[in-house]
Amino acid sequence: MTDLDETDLEILQLLLSNARRPYSDIAAAVGLSAPAVSDRIDRLQETGVIDRFTLDIDRSQLRGGISVLITLELAQAGPNVASTRAILLEEGEVEHVFTTAEADLIVSARVPDNDIASWLFDTLDEGTIDDFEVTLLSGVDWSPDLGGTEFALSCAQCGNTVDDEGTATRIDGELYQFCCPSCEARFAEKYDQIQQGAD
Repeated sequence: MTDLDETDLEILQLLLSNARRPYSDIAAAVGLSAPAVSDRIDRLQETGVIDRFTLDIDRSQLRGGISVLITLELAQAGPNVASTRAILLEEGEVEHVFTTAEADLIVSARVPDNDIASWLFDTLDEGTIDDFEVTLLSGVDWSPDLGGTEFALSCAQCGNTVDDEGTATRIDGELYQFCCPSCEARFAEKYDQIQQGAD
């Protein structure tokens, strides 16, 4: 398995600031060729470090609604957190949903008018929210940084961290990471059993 290194972190940081940056620009910044940068980005996608390339829209440049931060205290925290988060993320007005350690949800949204309570109760089922607090935002800045980050690939079999002694294998076109050869063998065996059972 090829180790992820500081160059990978530099590439990620450059892509965070501009995901459309040409590979030739990245190559010049990190001291590699454009094809080598392309290979590294492909590997970062295969290992799941890069999930997807997306577009960050500055909604303040568009009309339609006011920017708010809404803190939601849910009536039943447990199973309601994931389902409520999913519902909110489907709403066009919602930009981000954060989950706190107390199982509250913090929603960054651009709501259509000043009646945020009506918007919330139209969006969520009755009884979902225990209480909520609204903060009007005058601006939003986003500055992603990978400083102090270390790569921590997880073993597909046991969940342990994959280190230098780890292995990787491609099964049915998908790349899997393992902390040791025995986990790789157990995973492959289990995968074959499931495949045979499905046939």
